[in-house]
Amino acid sequence: MLVLDKPAGIPVHRGPRGGASLEDWLPMLQQGKRHLPQFAHRLDTDTAGCLALGRTKPAIAALNRLFAEGLARKTYWAVLTAPPPTETGVCEERLLKRSTRAAGWRIVVDAAGQEARTEWRVIGRDSARTAVELTPRTGRTHQLRVHMAYLGCPILGDAQYGGGDGAMHLLARALLLPRDPEIRVTAPIPSHMLKALARCGVR
Repeated sequence: MLVLDKPAGIPVHRGPRGGASLEDWLPMLQQGKRHLPQFAHRLDTDTAGCLALGRTKPAIAALNRLFAEGLARKTYWAVLTAPPPTETGVCEERLLKRSTRAAGWRIVVDAAGQEARTEWRVIGRDSARTAVELTPRTGRTHQLRVHMAYLGCPILGDAQYGGGDGAMHLLARALLLPRDPEIRVTAPIPSHMLKALARCGVR
């Protein structure tokens, strides 16, 4: 297995419009194995941090099972444009993918959507921003971003969901894989998040 520190701004998979993606670098990570490494999960293009890959078929199958069964624990750090309603809490709003010809696709809160659960905990704040630790218990597309926006506190830099322009302040901070022995990995804070987190008292 491998865990990469994914940089913000690069997609995991090749898109229909082409351009660079992490898939371009998989041959460099093959390291003599018969097959290319395979991603066990995804991170949005503008999200940085821990991204797990399997290097062999048994490892890929084991990782896929951990993520499918919700046993892999992912922890995110984010800077919000406003405080959440409470210091700790849970958002369980269902999420649905919606597409229009004019605006393209986005994820919305909708009772007809898939179950989604996000836990949050405030870890710092200043007069304008709030830093939170987010723990997704499901792995829906844009889940953290949409849940925070629904609560009235979009992630800083998430223009699609009301967080304003600039770099998105969302980091896949830590990953825990319940293997034997247990695997724990922590990603460093990317440069574009350092200042905002420091102002919130998080270093």
